[in-house]
Amino acid sequence: MATLELYSKGANVWVPDPDAVWVSAQLLQDYRPGEKHLLLQLSNGNEVRYPVGSPSDLPPLGNPDILEGENDLTALSFLHEPAVLHNLRVRFLDYSSIYTYCGIVLVAINPYDQLPIYGEEVIDAYSGQDMADMEPHIFSVAEEAYRTMIREEKNQSIIISGESGSGKTVSAKFTMRYFAVVGGAAQQTSVEERVLASNPIMESIGNAKTTRNDNSSRFGKYIEIGFGRKGDIIGANMRTYLLEKSRVVFQASTERNYHIFYQLCASRELPEMRSLKLDAPENFRYTNQGGEMQIPGTDDLSDLERTRSAFTILGVQPDQQMELFRILSAVLHLGNVNIQASGRSADRGYIDAEDRSLAVFSKLLGVEGSQLAHWLCHRRLAVGGEMLVKPMTGQQAVEARDALAKHIYGQLFAWTVQRLNSALRAQQGRTKSFVGVLDIYGFETFERNSFEQFCINYANEKLQQQFNRHVFHLEQEEYIREELAWSRIEFSDNQQCIDLIEGQLGMFDLLDEECRMPKGSDESWVRKLYDQHLSSKPHPHFRKPRMSNSAFIVLHFADTVQYECDGFLDKNRDTVFEELINILKASQSELVAELFQQQRNVSPVANGSIRSGKRAAREHKLTVGFQFRQSLQMLMETLNSTTPHYVRCIKPNDLKEPFLFDPKRTVQQLRACGVLETIRISAAGYPSRWTYEEFFSRYRILLRGPQSQDQAQAACRQALPQLIPDPDQYCFGKTKVFFRAGQVALLERLRAERLRVAAVIIQSQVRGWLARIRYTRIHWATLTIQRYSRGALARRLALILRYTRAALVIQKTYRMMVVRQLFLMIRQATVTIQAFARGMLERRRYRLLVAERAAVLLQATVRGWLARQAYRRVRAAVVFMQCCIRRKAARRQLLKLKSEARSVERYRELNKGMEVKLMQLQLKADQEARESAALRETLMAEREASSAELAALRATIQKLESQLQEKPQPGPVISEKEAEERRRAEEKAAQEILQLKEELQALQKEKESFCKERDDLSASLLEQEEKQEECVDQAVSQVTSALRAEVDEERRKYQGLLREFTRLEQRYDNLREMSLLTERTKGHRRTDSTQSLEPLSPTTPLSPQSLTPLSVSPFPSAVPSPEEVRRISVTSPSAERRVSMWSSEASMEQLMEKMDVAKDPAVKMKGEDLAHAYDAVRVANKFLESQLRNQCSQWEKELETLRSQLAQAVSVSSSAAQRQDVQELLEAREHECVRLRRELKELRNTVSLRRLLTQVFPSALATETSSPAQSKPSAVTGLLECRKRDETKLIKNLVTDIRVDSALSLAPGLPASVLFLCVRQADCSGDQARARSLCSAAVTAMKAALKKHVSDIDMTVLWLKNICLFHDLLTQHSPKQTLDSDTLVPLSADMSDLIRTLSDLSIQAYQQLLSITETRLQNIIVPALLESETIQGLSGSAVKLAVSRKRAGSDPRTVGGEAPTMASVLRELGALHTALTQQALPKTLMEQAFHQLTYLICASAFNSLLLRKDMCSWSRGLQIRYNVSVLEEWLRGRGLQAGGAVATLEPLIQAVQLLQVGKKTEADAQGIVRTCSALSSQQIVKILTLYTPHSDLDERVTLNFIRSVQGVLKGRSNSQPSQLLMDVRRVFPVIFLYSPPPVLSAEQLVIPDSLKISFLRKA
Repeated sequence: MATLELYSKGANVWVPDPDAVWVSAQLLQDYRPGEKHLLLQLSNGNEVRYPVGSPSDLPPLGNPDILEGENDLTALSFLHEPAVLHNLRVRFLDYSSIYTYCGIVLVAINPYDQLPIYGEEVIDAYSGQDMADMEPHIFSVAEEAYRTMIREEKNQSIIISGESGSGKTVSAKFTMRYFAVVGGAAQQTSVEERVLASNPIMESIGNAKTTRNDNSSRFGKYIEIGFGRKGDIIGANMRTYLLEKSRVVFQASTERNYHIFYQLCASRELPEMRSLKLDAPENFRYTNQGGEMQIPGTDDLSDLERTRSAFTILGVQPDQQMELFRILSAVLHLGNVNIQASGRSADRGYIDAEDRSLAVFSKLLGVEGSQLAHWLCHRRLAVGGEMLVKPMTGQQAVEARDALAKHIYGQLFAWTVQRLNSALRAQQGRTKSFVGVLDIYGFETFERNSFEQFCINYANEKLQQQFNRHVFHLEQEEYIREELAWSRIEFSDNQQCIDLIEGQLGMFDLLDEECRMPKGSDESWVRKLYDQHLSSKPHPHFRKPRMSNSAFIVLHFADTVQYECDGFLDKNRDTVFEELINILKASQSELVAELFQQQRNVSPVANGSIRSGKRAAREHKLTVGFQFRQSLQMLMETLNSTTPHYVRCIKPNDLKEPFLFDPKRTVQQLRACGVLETIRISAAGYPSRWTYEEFFSRYRILLRGPQSQDQAQAACRQALPQLIPDPDQYCFGKTKVFFRAGQVALLERLRAERLRVAAVIIQSQVRGWLARIRYTRIHWATLTIQRYSRGALARRLALILRYTRAALVIQKTYRMMVVRQLFLMIRQATVTIQAFARGMLERRRYRLLVAERAAVLLQATVRGWLARQAYRRVRAAVVFMQCCIRRKAARRQLLKLKSEARSVERYRELNKGMEVKLMQLQLKADQEARESAALRETLMAEREASSAELAALRATIQKLESQLQEKPQPGPVISEKEAEERRRAEEKAAQEILQLKEELQALQKEKESFCKERDDLSASLLEQEEKQEECVDQAVSQVTSALRAEVDEERRKYQGLLREFTRLEQRYDNLREMSLLTERTKGHRRTDSTQSLEPLSPTTPLSPQSLTPLSVSPFPSAVPSPEEVRRISVTSPSAERRVSMWSSEASMEQLMEKMDVAKDPAVKMKGEDLAHAYDAVRVANKFLESQLRNQCSQWEKELETLRSQLAQAVSVSSSAAQRQDVQELLEAREHECVRLRRELKELRNTVSLRRLLTQVFPSALATETSSPAQSKPSAVTGLLECRKRDETKLIKNLVTDIRVDSALSLAPGLPASVLFLCVRQADCSGDQARARSLCSAAVTAMKAALKKHVSDIDMTVLWLKNICLFHDLLTQHSPKQTLDSDTLVPLSADMSDLIRTLSDLSIQAYQQLLSITETRLQNIIVPALLESETIQGLSGSAVKLAVSRKRAGSDPRTVGGEAPTMASVLRELGALHTALTQQALPKTLMEQAFHQLTYLICASAFNSLLLRKDMCSWSRGLQIRYNVSVLEEWLRGRGLQAGGAVATLEPLIQAVQLLQVGKKTEADAQGIVRTCSALSSQQIVKILTLYTPHSDLDERVTLNFIRSVQGVLKGRSNSQPSQLLMDVRRVFPVIFLYSPPPVLSAEQLVIPDSLKISFLRKA
């Protein structure tokens, strides 16, 4: 009971509610003992008075807000039903978390929605992690079971239970998938694939749609997944319980039959299914009773394809599958057999002989239809030693028909399970331990409950008893471990209810006894129940309904259930007449006969029995109830012998709506599945437990005296009696202190009170300090105001004095200005008069000069025009003559171009789109040019018009002036009339001049406007050209980026294929080694000396095909190669063929067992088939590899072509002249290509002719061929010569058997350099075959050396360097590369295939190097980056209020030595960097390697952060950010940031920044969205949801803030991926940039004596 002191004003309590079950309320006044009412305020604001009769009637207290959404229910301060319900509601609705721990139980709520939390990245995140460290998940339970099995070598069980529709089947599937990935990924076997393939089969034949679930399992199953010594899956076994066979013949409303029937009906149009004579499910009685033919969101046809694929994976051949489908179809047709009534009183049933359904049924099963029709309507009885045949009524015949259908389906179901087990069965003696997954029906109660519900609820009673005892045992173990003085905890044991059902004279015994009675009935059985358990000895768990005499009530642990007795006896007997079984035994179908012949040897727990008409031969048959009890007893024995793990599935609502929470239904299931019982058992003892260190860190302010972390236990033992007077409320253990329920809340109240008093003292001091500061500031402000006021008055007086002086200055200046203006005006008039006079004289002189200049210019223009006319006539004649000659030459050239047009046809097709774009851009540029030219022409015309008009005016003026000059000088006396005329003429001329000036000004303005318009047009044209260039650049960049992305994707896929190729190659080598061991064991023979691990001899030339995975294995070859087997099987006679195969059939079977090949007689593989299979795999791999290489090279060529075309397009868009030049250049290059192709063709013809002549006349051409060969050694010097007999020794000393210390002391690339010089010398000597042989042997030896050092970083880097250098040297001296070089002599031998092999080998070496480093980093990334405390003391001062205690069985991982830190990560990265640096590998390759590794580090740490609530806090975010900064500084210090290694860490950096920023206001939400650009919306919301304050100074993120963040995120562009976790397995493709190595010479090499290759000679 909680402490009464906690019921104070403001405390939160829970009160019952009819709708919400429990609602929250707040105390408005303190509770005092003796009060009869509590004054409460509900969450809706209403005030109520809660009646309290005694302290035990007080409402349950609410938990602190800091514990809201806790992932473990046992970590709550107050453990009771409302707290559990509220916590589950908050996690389910507010945090979208469907999993919650409750001690050892995982509570899983069905979301009715697809959640992205089951991908491979989630499996990787949970693999190897402790259950207590991660967020609750079904994978966490599976990982805990797997780790416990490996650590303790004890079998485990995962018990999944819950109502129908709660998600049990899905949970079981995800559990099995987790085991398949974790226990099978490394070994690459097919066992895990077969385990997963069993799910769709069992769902098809065992699941159906019910009123509560669309995919309800109508049987229970227990799957034992067997593991070997290395933790890999090696087999599985399945047990089934109580198949609901009644569903085959009857379905309730809105329900369906088993899925397989509807899948078959949906596939009736398939060619292979037409023989089954199927129809729509509406036309079959066994599928149309429920009225539901289709499940929304499912496709029965695709589900059948999935089922057939699963059958194929499990080794069921297609013909057997069709036999299976025929039997199922026959069951459907059997339900449509029409049984009619005849006779006087219709007491006889008969079947029409023409019944179509009976004919189809008989044909499908291969039985006699007439016999079946007869025995469906008749039965055989033994009376007085005679056999009588009695007709049955119509109803009895229908029951016999339905019984037969149920029996057929039951036998088929049992056969399928047996076949699955045979396919999943492991080899004998190899299974070390197993993990069992129990997916069994939960407690069921319907409006009408029958025999099936009775058995289901009985099974749940047994499981609940086992669960209660296990929880009690774990709780007591904890107390014993801590050496507590404890008293026995009482828990509700349901043994009485179990005794009622299975005890002596229990319900099952009475039911079996009634079944043995000749005239037993359901009513008589119920009367016996009443007499036994009500009248004679009343049982507390048995009752009789008031209004019924054919029903009974059982008080189960979960609920009270009323059962109707109708059908109990028939379902318990489950009998079928023997005559019908005999008909089926005589079936022509092998499978049907096999199903019913097996009944003679069935196990005692098989369902069903056969009723025989012979009394003498009748024997006691096992009833269904007895069989179910036996199988359940075996299940309980298995569970008790294993370590159980519990998963309780909860159905949140009956409407199947996503994320809808019904508290009534949830509480009902919590009570039924035992979650609340776990809480009650935990609360009965000491539910709250703290280590002494955690208690000391949290409550050290309540302790007195000296405080030291080292004396935490002594301080706790000394202080607790003073804090909690009642010693029964706490108990001290060895390492922990235990508290009763509510005591932690009491300590929290004391701590809060102590903090409040301390806060008041601090506030008083702070307020006094603030008051003093305020007084000081006011005093200072007063003095400042006075000082400023006095200054203002002084400044005002100075301003008045300044204004007075300024007025005097202004007056003086104004007077001076007036006088000066008058003087300037007079002077201006004088100057003007003088100017006009001087101007008139100068203009007169100027006109004379202009007239003379015009005459000279006119003469020059006329003479020039005459000369140009003569030149044009001559040029036209010359051009015409040239055109005629060029036209004739062009016609000849056109004929040649037409013949050569085909060679460039593909080039034009590839560039068709680009030409269209160029033509569009060209047309657009031409249009703009035409518009610009038109505007320029308009402007020039206007200019010419204005110039002409101006010239005319000037001519008029000149004419007038000339007339004035020609007039005679006036006489000394002028008459008045002439003076008047002259005055008028002058006025008229002045007016005309003024008018002309105005026109000239107008023309000038028009000219300026035209110029402005021209400038605007030029600017607009320039802007359009810039826009076009930008568009072209943008298009170029988009196309380039798209092509680059495609190339990167193809490179990634190709390298992934190489990785898979290497894995398959290793598996093939392992199989060869196993077969060799098998041969050695069988024959006890010595291994032949040729079967050694030495590399291939270089004396035997290797073909490109010999470098395939089947030939380069370093292991000995005990099994002949597939090529040899295929050759022998095709060309040799049958006797040799049999001898050439493996030694005997027994060894073949052993090899098949090693390879997990099914040994079924129908699918047994012979040696020839296996060889053909290997051969096909090898050919397919080679074909795919060559196809990918050709495709990559083709795409690279196309990419280069497009790049050049785009570069040309950019240059073309600048001007029309450049376009013309580029077009001419392109045509010239095409002509050059045609010319080169022609020359190449001629050279090839010459070479082929030379070869032909060499073959025909070898002696004639001997001297000619020997001269170049003899001249080559003199041309190439500085080589190394190796004799043919020393080549094997060279390979052995230099590559295969070189010691590690010697190899690491060599100069980088020395082995590759020596080998290349030897190959070069052999090639220069003219022996091309020996050069290829030596080169092939070197490549093979390097590959073997790489495999030999599969876990050594230094040696892997060394051989990566040598492989890359050898590849570059061969590429450098290839004919393609030496065309542009005059100094290098190309190799004569064709090494292109070996260069490709070296390229692939370099990728494999790079992948092996990363694999080694990733393996070393995998287990230290999360502890070092997330858990290590580099900043000491940051997290120790902030301890959360309630620490989630470890689940039982989840022991903390044992750490051998110190915990990993960032120094460990940097040590591993430093080792890789040192190895790469010592071998002088390119900087780009180092950047790519660290880019991949930093991505792995970021993804692993980020995924763990998203799944661990304890990591999402401010202090932990600061620690992680510091650790990441250490890694960043390390990368930058070594110059590795250029390759994207630092940028890859951005998601993790933004995640920890999100933990540190403010999370309250709308501005904070917008800032978070802006900052976290590398995180998706789901990731941001997940981190905010997981954010957990670790101290009282921090607050939990409110739901309103999370909703506001989600609102802001909706407006963000959805560029981030939608998945929650990062893909840890993502691999970036590696690119080896070709850099020609320096010219190699033997004089440059320093070969140490330790290599023992002194037999080489310099040549």
